[in-house]
Formats: sequence, C-alpha cells, structure tokens
Amino acid sequence: MKTLIIIPAYNEELTIGSMILLAKEYGDVLVIDDCSTDKTFEIAEKSAKVIKHTINKGKGHALKTGFEYALNSNYDIVVCIDADGQHDPKEIPKLCSPLKNKEADLVIGSRYLNKTHRKIPAYRKLGLYILNKSTNLVSKSNISDSQSGFRAYSKKCLLNSDLNFSSGYGVESELLHELSKKKLHIKEVDINVRYDVPHKHKKNPVLHGLGVLYNIFLMFGKKAY
Repeated sequence: MKTLIIIPAYNEELTIGSMILLAKEYGDVLVIDDCSTDKTFEIAEKSAKVIKHTINKGKGHALKTGFEYALNSNYDIVVCIDADGQHDPKEIPKLCSPLKNKEADLVIGSRYLNKTHRKIPAYRKLGLYILNKSTNLVSKSNISDSQSGFRAYSKKCLLNSDLNFSSGYGVESELLHELSKKKLHIKEVDINVRYDVPHKHKKNPVLHGLGVLYNIFLMFGKKAY
C-alpha cells in the first residue's frame, strides 16, 4: 500500500536528517517545515520532499498541509511521526500492519502499553494523565495515550476528517474526538519513547499542556450544543 510518512518540524536541525534517513525505508517522506529559523529546511530538502510554511502556523496546520498533500497524491496510509527523535521510525511497520490487515482505521502508538511510561519525567506524568482523562471523557473513548503524535491513518480517516482543527498541539485530541464521533475503528500498539532527546527549541511543557487542555474544553463546549 502506498505510504506517506509526514514529519512536522520546527527548528529540528539536530535530528531531522537522521529521522528522514530512518523513515524513508518504510515509505515516501514529507517534511512540513513550519518556518524554522535554523537549518531544518536545508538539511531536510537534501533527502526528502519538503513543504515550507512562510510563517509559523503550529503543528495543527503542519498536519493539515501534510494530509491535504496525501489526499491529492492518493496515498493509502499516512504515518505521522515527530521530528525530535522521541519516536523510533523502525516501529512504523508495527503501526501500519493493522491498517494493511483492515483491523483499524487509525493506529496510535502508545507508550503506556509497555514499560516506556516508567521513564516519563515526573513533571509530565500528571499533565499527561489529566490530558488523557479529559480527551477520553470528551471523545467517549478509552485510549491510553491520547497525546501520542506517532500515528498511522488510513485514507478513510483523512476523507472522514474536515481537516478543520486548531493550529497547535491540541490537534491529537481534536482528531481523536472527531474520528471517534464518526465511529472509525481506533487501535493502539505499544511503542518506545525516548526522553533524552534535545529540547533546545521545545515549547514549555506547562504552557503546552494548558493549550491542549483549553482546546479540549472548547471541544466539550461544542459537544454540549
């Protein structure tokens, strides 16, 4: 099946090259450079197709750009993986397998299905717990790792999404809510997650969590009407 691997990136010059090299073994790679100010674009374009935003729009817009490209190019499977090296591209086949076998429409890589969650920094554990509980409450789902950015989508998923989600990192919760509401089959597989990757350009985790929680409350408000 024709597979596209989308890597949204913002100032990831330290890791983008190796991520592309590892990911391209499993499909075509598309990097969405969200107006990086470092050498992310220059490094990425040497070994992958790159779409560069002229202004920083956020992860939600980066994924929307990638999904639209995938639909226009008739891909069967779209894998999303973060650019910072937290996720291992060698696990891409594990996420794609349920889609190829028609066992799921969306596959989410979960750090909670193995021992990886024991390595989560203490300051993040509570935040992830709250975001998981809130997302599952609004979506009426039971996903162990709703905030995972390592996912594989079928073409059916993309066709059933209006691609009208927020610009920030709340996109994972929003997509889960939308696709759950449309009764698409969602499956989780265990993945490993690293927490020793460079964080030079990372958003403050507290501000990030509050932003995601705000989007979840907005979804709850829409659901109420």
